[in-house]
Amino acid sequence: MTEALASKTCTPCRGGIPPLTREQVELFHAQAPDWQLAEESHRIERSFRFRNFREALTFVQEIGELAEAEDHHPNISFGWGNATVSLQTKKIKGLHENDFIMATKIDRIFARMTKA
Repeated sequence: MTEALASKTCTPCRGGIPPLTREQVELFHAQAPDWQLAEESHRIERSFRFRNFREALTFVQEIGELAEAEDHHPNISFGWGNATVSLQTKKIKGLHENDFIMATKIDRIFARMTKA
């Protein structure tokens, strides 16, 4: 099921639509289980660990490239050996399918980086 989300592309969200319902969030969350639900299911977040600053920086740079390609931009904080990524569709002040698409793609980046 994660394959399905990771193969999708984010669609432009112009606002004016409701955020995902709690039930919809749970269905998508099952496809990105390492992400934590936050703010009463209006945001998802995940922390990542690395061996050093360079790996964390490379990870953040790759997420930046993905965010530009998908036109869906997370909040990211990082430092020596760690990065935290937070996703929310700001125009609807909640979660959208795009947030879970990005989460699964970010998971793939992390898996590829830590596999080596």
